[in-house]
Amino acid sequence: MTSLFWGIGASGGEIRLKDLVEFDGVRGNDLIGYGLVVGLNGTGDSIRNSPFTEEIMANILERLGVNVAGELFRPKNVAAVFVTASLPPFARVGGQIDVMVSAIGDSKSLLGGTLIMTPLNAADGQIYAVAQGTVIAGGVSVEGDAGSVVQGVPTSGVLPAGARVEREIDFDFSTLTALRLALRTPDFTTALRIETVINDRYGRGVAEAQDSGTVRLNLQTTRAGSPARAMAQIENLTVTPQNRARVVVDQSSGTIVMGEDVRISEVAVSQGGLTLRVQEDPLVVQPNPFANGRSVVVPRTTAEIEQDPGTGLAVVPSGTSLSEVIAGLNALGVTPRDMIDILKTIKAAGALHAEFVVQ
Repeated sequence: MTSLFWGIGASGGEIRLKDLVEFDGVRGNDLIGYGLVVGLNGTGDSIRNSPFTEEIMANILERLGVNVAGELFRPKNVAAVFVTASLPPFARVGGQIDVMVSAIGDSKSLLGGTLIMTPLNAADGQIYAVAQGTVIAGGVSVEGDAGSVVQGVPTSGVLPAGARVEREIDFDFSTLTALRLALRTPDFTTALRIETVINDRYGRGVAEAQDSGTVRLNLQTTRAGSPARAMAQIENLTVTPQNRARVVVDQSSGTIVMGEDVRISEVAVSQGGLTLRVQEDPLVVQPNPFANGRSVVVPRTTAEIEQDPGTGLAVVPSGTSLSEVIAGLNALGVTPRDMIDILKTIKAAGALHAEFVVQ
């Protein structure tokens, strides 16, 4: 297991507002649809295990004027899929967006398939786009009589610009007189700094920090002529964000990420290991030749305990910074898993002054 220490500055440099906040009303909308991918090379759904594939295929054929009542389908080149997409803000009729397809039956692969016309609905039940086109699968699957090999995820794929927008979101940005900025990482200090930067830009009270995650803008006082022009001026202003001290660890990969404001109170750390090994070596005892007897299995167990010498007690002084924490843990010579355990134990002891996030 590899160990990665990344230090992220809580106030490391100026960031554009467009990278720190979401603009109220300027957002995308999720779309979903249910359709068929055809033209597969024998890797589609088995109709016996995926009856919904037969149902939607029959509905599509009937809409095209083909009477399939009472017919039995046994195709292997058709797969039922969910189609998902995100409608970007201010998308206009005729525009194209990317879509993703994911098999929902027992299809082996969508490689080489074609998604046929699939309506995409939003949460309000209205159709906002229609998807169709060739699927670009992200993997390959090879199967034989005695084994199979799968690389990547062949049961999902993408269609770049595979959907065409058919309906626009009813939202007129030009009529707004006020707008809220929603911080992606709420923080009172950052919100106050955003308010100050915007008001300094216009020399008047345009922005007002309402809470740790919201800054309200009075677009009329900007005198920019239109909300779009005002936002073009505001979104490129830079602010130095201030976030909470945080330690994030990923136990599966051994990755540890710390902010530069992480501090540790004085604490003593000792690391060692205890290994218990139990081994079974049964012994088979055979009777003498031509003797009237039977073989007997005699159990034989070996148990031993090994204890690593460890590193002894190491004192971490009060107010230790990020770089000193990293140097100290590396000096202990511990493994990535032990490093994570040490950090969790220090947090439990109340000596780690940061938010501890385990993934």
